[in-house]
Amino acid sequence: MSYERFLRPALFRLDPEAAHNLALWAISHGLIRGRVLDDPRLRFSACGLDFPNPLGLAAGVDKNGSAVNRWAGLGFGSAEIGTVTARPQPGNVRPRLFRLPEQRAVINRMGFNNHGARDLAMAMSKRRTSIPVGVNLGKSKVTPLSEAPDDYLFSYRHVARFADYVVVNVSSPNTPGLRDLQGVSALRDIVMPLLAEPLSRPLFVKIAPDLHLDDITQIAMMSKEVGLAGIVATNTTLDHSSISAKQDQQGGLSGAPLFEKSTAIIRHIKSVAPELVVVGVGGVFSGADLKAKLDAGATWVQVYTGWVYGGPLMPYRVLSEYLDLLD
Repeated sequence: MSYERFLRPALFRLDPEAAHNLALWAISHGLIRGRVLDDPRLRFSACGLDFPNPLGLAAGVDKNGSAVNRWAGLGFGSAEIGTVTARPQPGNVRPRLFRLPEQRAVINRMGFNNHGARDLAMAMSKRRTSIPVGVNLGKSKVTPLSEAPDDYLFSYRHVARFADYVVVNVSSPNTPGLRDLQGVSALRDIVMPLLAEPLSRPLFVKIAPDLHLDDITQIAMMSKEVGLAGIVATNTTLDHSSISAKQDQQGGLSGAPLFEKSTAIIRHIKSVAPELVVVGVGGVFSGADLKAKLDAGATWVQVYTGWVYGGPLMPYRVLSEYLDLLD
């Protein structure tokens, strides 16, 4: 493929964040295009939404919605915008994004860099796309944990009307204390005001892969009890045992090393709360990876790191491989 032979080597000579920003700029201006695979076997419905295929773009790629109208043309069946916070924030100090090509992995400690909920609402108001689009909400770094419910509610009220579904992100490892909000009591305090809003959207919670299975069970039970649509499983991991000390960096690890753990968590959630929709994320690079996540119980699957390494034709290739496996 031309991407692997020419474009990726050129991009990988750049600082990872600079390469990301350049690619996103090119996509938002229609300079990078993919290929759409339209096949009735790929279509499905969930949460009252119609999806052209089960491969979606994960949060973290398009934080500010600058390319919201382009992801369908790159072959994705859905896209999740964000993470967005109530207040604009610059994120952590650079460098904060690192490639590990031998492991097909990425480490990031971005820290929810974004332009804020008001700005994203303006960008999303110009949305003209046929695929379902979600928005991923995080907590502003300056907001105390005790005020987190109001912080999430502020963002929800600005962006929910432009989103098809909303995800509460309490699992990024790069905002101090954020993962403490995965406790059932704290999580309930965040999601209940959102569920009570007059403008309702299917609401998900995104969890970490480092939680104990008992904690995941409690989150699943609470999600079912209060009426959440489902769970996004999973965010990046703090388990760097697969990475050599020479390659290691502080931050969340994504990509191939996360595949088995995230898939096992999908399977666990469906075993304890089969009625929940589970969105599978973590280490998808091929049609076989996609099928494994769906077979584990995911309703649809998202990619980030696999797309970084696979390039603009990655969705078409993965979906083609998946159909071949079905055949």
